Amino acid sequence: MSIKGRTILRIGAVAVGLAALGWKQFHRPAADASDSPSPVPAAVATQPAMPAKPQTWQLGSLTLRPCELGQPNSGLSTAAWCAPFEVPENRNDPHSRKIALKLAVIRSSAQVAAKDMLVLLAGGPGQAATESWPGVATALQPLTAHRHVLLLDQRGTGGSNPLSCKADEGEAPAGDEDADSSPEQQRAETVRCLKQLEGKADPRYYTTTVAAQDLEDVRKALGAPTFDLVGVSYGTRMAQQYAMRHPDAVRSLVLDGVVPNELALGQDFAQNLDDALKAQFARCSADPACHKRFNDPYQTLYQLRDALRANPHKVSFRDPQNYQTVQRELNESSLVSVVRMFAYSPLTAALLPVSIDAAAHGDVGPLLGQAKLLTGDLSDTMNGGMQSSVICSEDADLLAPRPQDAHTMLGNRMVETLQAVCSVWPKGERPADFHQPLKTDKPVLLLSGQYDPVTPPRYGEQVASQLPQSRHLVLAGQGHNVINAGCAPQVVKHFIEDLNPHKLDVKCLDRLQATPMFFDFNGAAP
Repeated sequence: MSIKGRTILRIGAVAVGLAALGWKQFHRPAADASDSPSPVPAAVATQPAMPAKPQTWQLGSLTLRPCELGQPNSGLSTAAWCAPFEVPENRNDPHSRKIALKLAVIRSSAQVAAKDMLVLLAGGPGQAATESWPGVATALQPLTAHRHVLLLDQRGTGGSNPLSCKADEGEAPAGDEDADSSPEQQRAETVRCLKQLEGKADPRYYTTTVAAQDLEDVRKALGAPTFDLVGVSYGTRMAQQYAMRHPDAVRSLVLDGVVPNELALGQDFAQNLDDALKAQFARCSADPACHKRFNDPYQTLYQLRDALRANPHKVSFRDPQNYQTVQRELNESSLVSVVRMFAYSPLTAALLPVSIDAAAHGDVGPLLGQAKLLTGDLSDTMNGGMQSSVICSEDADLLAPRPQDAHTMLGNRMVETLQAVCSVWPKGERPADFHQPLKTDKPVLLLSGQYDPVTPPRYGEQVASQLPQSRHLVLAGQGHNVINAGCAPQVVKHFIEDLNPHKLDVKCLDRLQATPMFFDFNGAAP
């Protein structure tokens, strides 16, 4: 997660693949005249024409049409079925402004699909379900043999009236960590963003609670199927809130990277990152070869942090995408942001010791170059305005700087940034029971990564303790969001099909392990 105000909660999942999802079924290429130079035999010409593929699909009261879901910064797309869906921005005022939500369905390949429907609830807060689908398609694809998948961009994200703000001319683009912003600068940036949203949106109405009402309206319009909710990161909170308020609408829940309802988002970020780094680096200290190569990576990281705190400076490195030399300031904040990002995935976490060692010896290219690949144009897939509406309305008043976090890598910057932004951002209503734990007898599967730096396994245990029909699985060696890891897709498939978490066969997950630490940039030692 970034430290600047606009990027305070950019939690992203790594996209691992993109399936065609029915392109051939619903799109037939037109015949080229040059392919048929000779006359068509009469017997063939008189054969009846094949019936045209359907151009619409009636689902409940919605008329869906074929559509393509594009990926930001990519020419790839996913075949789906889409329908417009309009809701009031202010649900307490039926005459308020109407906003259009982006609704798409990945259609099952079954002739007659199951009555229940999968629902992907994206992370962030700020990610859009239609843009997040490629990151979980591999995991959920087996279930589309019998079930449709609903992708609804939560209000304020993606194609659902996004709360997007452009940087002023001369201002560093979102995601640029060249310098810390003071609280005054963060507040001024927030005011500028709000001015851009005037006439388009009232940020008070872009909360989790209001979005849960949107989802229920969509369910009814689809013919009132029961939902199998698949929440990823922040999406796990959305799933819990929806299940609390519409229990009869839910058939099952899969929570990947669990965010407890009781948690004030942002409060534990410093501790969680530090715990994950210690655990990862302890692997190196316990391995004689790794220890000999890097000594104590945790200590080296803090020494590098202290050196940059005392002496931030400009550095040059090759952009790994265009090979152009770029220059930026390397300081404590940029180091923390990069390290935090590396810690999310087991593959990038395995690069941390060698990247930190290189930076400590003056070669910052590997650290900053890999960071650029990881972030890409993150501002295109994560909506900062919606983040602010959610956190400022639901969590910010419960946050306070903690003395025990002061000397960690992240320190209290996250809390201080949230407080600065939320001192300006309009706040919506928070139900009195919002931070109460979910209690339900619905089947629930909870997934955690052993080294998750943002939603550690203890969060999953906390939520599971209130759920009698639940199973919490901690995947060895994994980081944040694990639904694609190893045989997890098969485990999820069996859970949703059988709804018996206690009898799930999960032995295949025992084969998972941490990625070996890289000794150099060619890979791990043999």
